[in-house]
Amino acid sequence: MRLERKVLALLSAQPKKTFNYKQIASLLEVRDTNGRNNIIKALHLLSREKKIEQINKGSFRYLFIKISLKETLLFILPSGKGKVELESHEEEIIIPKKYLNKALAGDKVSVSVHKKDGVFFAKVVDILERNKKEYVGVLERQKDFGFVLCKRGPMYTDLFIEPKELKKYKDGEKVVAVFKSWEEGRETPNGRIVKSLGLPGESETEIHAILHEYGLPYEFPKQVEAAAKELTSKITKEEIKKRRDFRDVLTFTIDPITAKDFDDALSFKINKDGSYEVGIHIADVSHYVTTNSLLDQEAYDRATSVYLVDRVVPMLPEVLSNGLCSLRPQEEKYTFSAVFVFDKEQKIISEWYGKTILFSDHRFSYEEVQYMLENETNTVDKEHSLTQQAYTVSSEVYNALTTLDQHAKKLRRQRMKDGAISFDRVEVNFHLDEKNKPDAVFFKTSKDANKLIEEFMLLANRKVAEFMGKKKQSVPFVYRVHDDPDEEKLFNLKQTIASFGYSFNPKGKNVSREINKLLRDCQGKKEQNLIDTLALRSMSKAEYTTDNIGHYGLAFSHYTHFTSPIRRYPDVLVHRELFAILNKGNSTQKDVLEEACKHSSQREQIATKAERDSIKYMQMVFMEDKINQEFDGVISGVTERGLYVELIDNKCEGMIRMVDLKSDFFEYNAQQHSIYGIHTHKKYQLGDPIRIKVKKVNIQKRFLDFIPME
Repeated sequence: MRLERKVLALLSAQPKKTFNYKQIASLLEVRDTNGRNNIIKALHLLSREKKIEQINKGSFRYLFIKISLKETLLFILPSGKGKVELESHEEEIIIPKKYLNKALAGDKVSVSVHKKDGVFFAKVVDILERNKKEYVGVLERQKDFGFVLCKRGPMYTDLFIEPKELKKYKDGEKVVAVFKSWEEGRETPNGRIVKSLGLPGESETEIHAILHEYGLPYEFPKQVEAAAKELTSKITKEEIKKRRDFRDVLTFTIDPITAKDFDDALSFKINKDGSYEVGIHIADVSHYVTTNSLLDQEAYDRATSVYLVDRVVPMLPEVLSNGLCSLRPQEEKYTFSAVFVFDKEQKIISEWYGKTILFSDHRFSYEEVQYMLENETNTVDKEHSLTQQAYTVSSEVYNALTTLDQHAKKLRRQRMKDGAISFDRVEVNFHLDEKNKPDAVFFKTSKDANKLIEEFMLLANRKVAEFMGKKKQSVPFVYRVHDDPDEEKLFNLKQTIASFGYSFNPKGKNVSREINKLLRDCQGKKEQNLIDTLALRSMSKAEYTTDNIGHYGLAFSHYTHFTSPIRRYPDVLVHRELFAILNKGNSTQKDVLEEACKHSSQREQIATKAERDSIKYMQMVFMEDKINQEFDGVISGVTERGLYVELIDNKCEGMIRMVDLKSDFFEYNAQQHSIYGIHTHKKYQLGDPIRIKVKKVNIQKRFLDFIPME
């Protein structure tokens, strides 16, 4: 039976091709007469069993006719196996390596689904459309050919470079290559080099490599740049007449010190009856980026700005993002606004949405506003000032800031009471030197000034979604939704945190309250960042869709993204749909909006991965000169291969490999998230403190190796 399995595996790997016994013998390296006769017998036996079929006399192929084929996109896992998602199956289906049939990540393929020992698996039958993906790797140049060594992540093979494709590219360069063809009998596909990124290890090379790996363009096509430059910055009287005028109302922006694009502003006005009006004003990107224009097509393709450690890759050209649409101080700008009037008890008594004209009076940094709020003063000292000069704001401005701060705190308290999840995570940041290399790590936490802006942006997003979603006549709209947590993931979270001594009930109606209690209880503890991460992973992913199911994490029945059209394409769509309804225009068809939602969600996930990779890269660079130095850490992950350790001082994560645990032979216990020494009974468990020494740093492969100090 072993021979039959070999023959069947060979034919099933190339199901559209026919073979005779001589070809099979050659491929199986069978050269004797007796062996060839056995192959003939095996072919006839498999044919009788309806596993293969005879096409012509002596010519056979794999029989897959009765198996329904399904078209889908192929994903490649880090293990090199494939996976596909099919509507007919709730869970993803794994494709073993031997059944990938030369398909690569992102290819559109047809697959057949099979079942063995109660487990479904798939086989790639045909490659319908190759993914036009760029692969990044190091060129290994031989005398008259070369290889791009790019086995990493979703790429399980290197690319062979023919002599004519080598050109002037140098050995050891990090290059960008594309797939050309994969010939029969070849172990690796042919590729073509399209660009050199420079020498491995250099900052510019590695950051550009990350962008290419994720298909994120960091330059705009010339025609798109030209289209942006043709836009006029002139504010016309004709356009002002179509808008509500806020130029005489106190208005300001609050942003990070390093911000260049200011896409939101707040206005504040006290009415004669004691009520007060708050305007949430957003850059009117849709005024400049019109439907189906070149700028619109480029913004759609990108779908989001990407925030790497040392740069921003914008969704829109700089002319728009830092110029026309940036609400810079002392400049008139077109905006799209949500305006609310509150009574003395901070309840909304009226709301208004529409296009506006704005003049921002002040540009504040978070640090400046935080200093005023913390010290209860309207003076900012030179240490916290953007201009490095002390200054005093008017009582009108100070009153606006303190009133908005109090209101934001009330909005936040109400959200928490309604069941919102509070993820106040520590954000890792790097101070970069003149060569863009990290020379220090610092942590950013969200303070009152940040939360002031956050709460009013959340308010605008929620109220716009309610305005559109609660209309008597339902209209298609873009929602930002967040499904309930997965019960299995919550149960796993319960098991994991038990090792830290925390209790958690994943059942019942108050799961969000349980999660918030857990997040509060671990605040300030060494395991806080780890538990925050684990809790976050138990949540569903937020996404864009036209089918509103509410936002679990924020405890909102309706939610959208209205407030950042400079950096998020869905916000541009929201502005267009809202404007159409306000002006009794035509809404976009639901299927068109849904397609844009799916695309935007996918691009957002890609951008997030690239951002994480850039942080990982900078961590490696930061640790490069710290070989043999000792640090305190926390065990952040336990696997069969070893222990992941997060350093307390800088949040860099590395690994203690099992082979470097010299004191004993350790066994892995998945349920207890631990490893256990057979002889010494030494136990390493998730969340345990540990002191380590830095053993090795590999910047290119982005791994950091530790050894324990025992």
